[in-house]
Amino acid sequence: MVSNALPATLYESLLAKLVTVLELTQNPEGTVTPQAKQALLHATNDFKNSLAQAKNHINALPGGELLVEEQDEVIEYLEGLKDIKRQQLSEFSARVMPSLTSMRPTTATIDTNMNMEIDSMASTPLN
Repeated sequence: MVSNALPATLYESLLAKLVTVLELTQNPEGTVTPQAKQALLHATNDFKNSLAQAKNHINALPGGELLVEEQDEVIEYLEGLKDIKRQQLSEFSARVMPSLTSMRPTTATIDTNMNMEIDSMASTPLN
């Protein structure tokens, strides 16, 4: 199964990168010097690249093309299906378990803990 986990560090770093850009633009010296312009350009590009990566990860999520209401409908349907399957399993178990406990093999006996006792005479070959 392919993992669709989102890289948490990418999303956690977005706020710090945005703060860096804002601090550089709000600097009292401004972006007059070439070093300040270069730092701002680098910080801005870093933020934009990280934001683009984050968007790509979000868009690649299964079901991401659905509206929130449609996703809620799918979730509701799947939860209902899960409940039906759980009920079917319960009914099957209720039907099968009594019939399993009523069956008693002639060469072995089954106790209530489903442990098996082997009848040694039944497994001894004739010479």
